[in-house]
Amino acid sequence: MLNDTSKVATSPARTILMTADSVGGVLTYALTLASELAKAGTKVHLAMLGPKQDPAQEAAIRAVPGLVLHESTFALEWMDESGADIPRASEWLRGIERDVRPDIIHLNGYCHGAAGFKAPVVIVAHYCALSWWESVEGGTLPERYSTYREAARRGLQAADAVIAVSQSMRANLERHYGALPRVAVIPNGRAVENPSSHEKEPFVLAAGRLSDKAKNIDALARVAKDLPWPVKIAGRRQDEPQKYVDSGVESLGWLPPAELGRLMARAAVFALPARYEPFGVSALEAALHGCALVLGDIPSLRELWGDAALYVRPDDDDGLKKAIAKLAGDASLRADMAAAAKLHGQLFTPARNARAMRDLYETMILARQLPAVTGAPGRETRSA
Repeated sequence: MLNDTSKVATSPARTILMTADSVGGVLTYALTLASELAKAGTKVHLAMLGPKQDPAQEAAIRAVPGLVLHESTFALEWMDESGADIPRASEWLRGIERDVRPDIIHLNGYCHGAAGFKAPVVIVAHYCALSWWESVEGGTLPERYSTYREAARRGLQAADAVIAVSQSMRANLERHYGALPRVAVIPNGRAVENPSSHEKEPFVLAAGRLSDKAKNIDALARVAKDLPWPVKIAGRRQDEPQKYVDSGVESLGWLPPAELGRLMARAAVFALPARYEPFGVSALEAALHGCALVLGDIPSLRELWGDAALYVRPDDDDGLKKAIAKLAGDASLRADMAAAAKLHGQLFTPARNARAMRDLYETMILARQLPAVTGAPGRETRSA
């Protein structure tokens, strides 16, 4: 295993303009990467799109050394109301580029890849509305996705590079948006600060946005009363305050990251029976806290976790009960699976992710500079 705690590689100080939003795990990814990049002298300007962040997210943003925040409330590209906001947000981002003059534009979404930036553009693909629908709802895509599909395709094709967080995500992108000639896979990274040696307690934990059917947390609630251990679920529930009442689940609501980490350190088993999950940061955090994992049997999670987890089909409630009961009833197996998950999770470090992204940034900058040196034609900036 690579030692990712070694000294940071020397590289030129760079300025990055990065987008993020407060929905899901993209902001966590962006702040984790920005913190690592700051260690090498890279300055990150973070352009926020979508709903305003909550106080805990604001505090996390302020904690990143040297980060400069640019705020907006433009609708996210996958939202129904995004049509008019996509060009307005692109104009806003171009204005930031003119003021900041970044070396790299790092987009954590697709549509603005075709905004006509001057700097090289990398898109990191965390999520895809089309593959979400395919996995969660099934059947014919609604007509409202046609505009999104075309805008996302243009953005992806215009980027200098596209990064997927897993091979499965890369396959989804190419199936829905066509061949991507400049695409690679760089997994996310996550670390646990001051991991606890707290003795594990006999309960099952799940965490995530309760409104996102892709997480399939409802499956855990359906089987909770039949499990040998109690089930605790942490996640946003503002739209459904009575969710899981009378299910036998202890519904904890949203927890600050530090509090959720302490809960993971106590939990013996973490369950994520997902229908769709391009990476699964919550499972990684739980693994680093020493939880045995029960995951949805989908290609991305199989790819990322291999033999370090137990798997159940997302629609197999009986299989979910049996997998959790198996771990609850066998302390030796549970300890072995927890140790395997923790060891495997240590492959996905922030330092390793940041090192790969820094190398990519430098390659992109060099590719833009080479035509000026050799006299060869450069790559034109493309816009929507």
